[in-house]
Amino acid sequence: MSKELVEFNIHYETRNSFDIYEPYYNILIMNKSVSFTIDLLKDTTSDPTIVFLSPYQHFKMLNTQSTVAMIKFHGDFYCIEYHKREVACNGVLFNNIYEQPSLAVSNEIYEELITLFKKLSQINLHKTNYDLPIIKTYLQLLLAICSKEKLINIKNKDKSTNYYMEDLNFQDILENNFLNSKNVKFYAEKYGVAVDSFSKKIKKQYGRSPLQLINERIILESKRMLHLSTDPIKTIAWKLNFRDEYYFSRFFKKHVGASPKIFREKVGISIVAK
Repeated sequence: MSKELVEFNIHYETRNSFDIYEPYYNILIMNKSVSFTIDLLKDTTSDPTIVFLSPYQHFKMLNTQSTVAMIKFHGDFYCIEYHKREVACNGVLFNNIYEQPSLAVSNEIYEELITLFKKLSQINLHKTNYDLPIIKTYLQLLLAICSKEKLINIKNKDKSTNYYMEDLNFQDILENNFLNSKNVKFYAEKYGVAVDSFSKKIKKQYGRSPLQLINERIILESKRMLHLSTDPIKTIAWKLNFRDEYYFSRFFKKHVGASPKIFREKVGISIVAK
């Protein structure tokens, strides 16, 4: 697939496992019982579910009896950062380490999204250059609906599941310190608790350890800089407080599965940076 294009596929009653790991954004629309992992974090749902994958996130379908509608697009086709004023999906649907990149929706919302998917598929089947703006408009509408539903979902979360956030406020502390402090002990000491106790509370809240979240936040920022700037990799490594670009490259490849150079070549540099 050319990185300039968008692609639509639908798989009916898929039962076999499959993997997605590629330099594209992916949206999966599923109508019933699914079990999957995203970057090794497992999720299971019986509701209609939408999954949002950023480039080089690893998705593995473990088991499903669902119809899976898949939309794949490259950042050069539709840049979520460039269109953030129209659709606030960056940091909501995509690129948010604090929320699972999936969304359970009602049957009504599912039917609305599938209707949009079918319209997109029809246009894309025999598209001309004149159809590309229409495809982008439908894609933007689909993302806007999902962003609205995701924000409502976050707002309506049971507050009893968030009491650790009220006590620790880890998200704000991490956002303010991840560039300079990569040690869990630093964050535990902010609240005067032992590392083990702190780690247990954070893992119960997010399903991941503090160290995993710290590393994921660094990786997220790395991807952002590689995609949204023209800075050399050496400069990006320096801005992220790595001692040299080679150590940064090893760290990035360990967590992403591709080197910073390959990531930038495949994902591209956003029009925001040009």
